[in-house]
Amino acid sequence: MLYAFICQDKEGTLEQRMQARPDHLARLQQLQQEGRLIIAGPHPAIDSEDPGSAGFTGSLVVAEFDSLEAAQAWADADPYFSAGVYEKVTVKPFRKVLP
Repeated sequence: MLYAFICQDKEGTLEQRMQARPDHLARLQQLQQEGRLIIAGPHPAIDSEDPGSAGFTGSLVVAEFDSLEAAQAWADADPYFSAGVYEKVTVKPFRKVLP
């Protein structure tokens, strides 16, 4: 089943985000190679493709897992979470309708 990961950054964590980014991306790339990643990306803090020092307010990931428990365990092990970037991560079942 698909699961949506709605992640909210703590304020002022852009530096920690940038330091943990390579490890975070590696985990997403693994999901992609396994054919389980639907979409992933950050929420810029301002209306810009490159928000610069304004940073980000969180991230959205939609990916396939065997269960909600497996999805939650994956979220709990995210480098952004362990680096203190994420203030809150909500994991919910997701049903893709379009496209």
